[in-house]
Amino acid sequence: MPTMKYTPPIKEDPFQQQVIDLAHYLGWIVAHFKPALSQSGRWMTPVQADGKGFPDLVIVRERVIYAELKSDKKKPTDDQQKWINALRLSGEEVYVWRPRDWDEIREVLRSRKN
Repeated sequence: MPTMKYTPPIKEDPFQQQVIDLAHYLGWIVAHFKPALSQSGRWMTPVQADGKGFPDLVIVRERVIYAELKSDKKKPTDDQQKWINALRLSGEEVYVWRPRDWDEIREVLRSRKN
C-alpha cells in the first residue's frame, strides 16, 4: 500500500499570493484591497456604500473575473455571498476558489474565452 504524505492546509494569504502570481504570469492584471489596522486597533478594509464582502480579487485581461478565495473549510460570509449572487445575476464571471481548486484555477486563467 502506498504511503500518503501529509500536506498541511494552505491558509488564505499564501493561497491568494499563489493565485495572484499565476495570474500575473499569464498576463492578467489583478486588484486586491488589503485591510489596514485602524486607530481603534481593529483590522478593516475601508469601503463605502455596499463594499463590505466584495470579492478578494478582480482579475482582468480580455475579460473580468471576480474571485473570492477561501481556505478549504471556510464558506463565504453573508455579505460575500450577496456580492457573488449579484455579480453572477448580472452576467459576470465569479468564482469561489479554494486550494483544492488549483486545477480549475489554472484552466480558467489560461483560457481566452470571452
